[in-house]
Amino acid sequence: MSTVVSGANGLVGSRIVARLAEAGEKVIAVGKGPRRGNGAPVEYVEIDLLSHPRKLGQLIEAAQPQGVIHAAAMTDVDACERAPVEAWAINVRAVEEAAVACAGISARFTALSTDYVFDGEKGDYVEDDVPNPRGVYARTKRAGEEAALLLAPGAALCRVAVIFSGREGVKKTFAVGVVESLRAGRPVKAFVDQVVTPTLADNAAEMVLGVHRSDAGGVFHCSGATAVTRVEFCQALASKLGADASLIVPVRLAELKLPAPRPLRAGLRVDKVRRLLGSSAPLPLDAALDRFLDELRR
Repeated sequence: MSTVVSGANGLVGSRIVARLAEAGEKVIAVGKGPRRGNGAPVEYVEIDLLSHPRKLGQLIEAAQPQGVIHAAAMTDVDACERAPVEAWAINVRAVEEAAVACAGISARFTALSTDYVFDGEKGDYVEDDVPNPRGVYARTKRAGEEAALLLAPGAALCRVAVIFSGREGVKKTFAVGVVESLRAGRPVKAFVDQVVTPTLADNAAEMVLGVHRSDAGGVFHCSGATAVTRVEFCQALASKLGADASLIVPVRLAELKLPAPRPLRAGLRVDKVRRLLGSSAPLPLDAALDRFLDELRR
């Protein structure tokens, strides 16, 4: 098997690359800038999807892989709000290029998306719920979903949410900042009114690969199995660390006046991916935090 993985420097993409390499499969990893981290030796191709989205499609056409996993995205929601043209190029145009290339060579196509395609009014979302994206990030990710599903027959779409990781060489996540602050005795501000399903990056990679290898098409929620507020997430971490939970300061999302809208109740249901991959596939928060803290100790 050979697989092209875009977003190879990202939180989830880097773990997909590592897991494929560990399984002995041929991987062509695609990322912006030099390869980050100390991952398994794989072929690495540097592509700036903002400036050259067509190059991803050209690479796929030239490499003729059996599958493509598209994990690249512009994920900074406030940056997307300020730069909609750039967000569209990366979150929509690059997906379109990859999907069309996969259709042309009959390759399996799996793309990653987000819980932000929902407006957060309802919560507890299943795959059949109708998206209602708000803000540039959410709207471009939803458009990318349509591009994947329309242009690559049989494509799979894996939605993830609030990714966190404790591994070296990747972007620092909210969870790492919380651990550092709690250990230093510094206060941690966290949203008390935003419900999410936090997802360990390595667990997301596990589920995305499981869906990809299954050949099942359509939408799958590949997030963590536990819906919590950001405050509850921090409290669970504090309990694991034996830290002072009174350092966690509840704030309301509206108080921060952030540029981009965030869904308040964006929790994803994972029953569908459980049926496909088994009940243990989406990790509950307790198990995910144990693995996260193990990553930090390495």
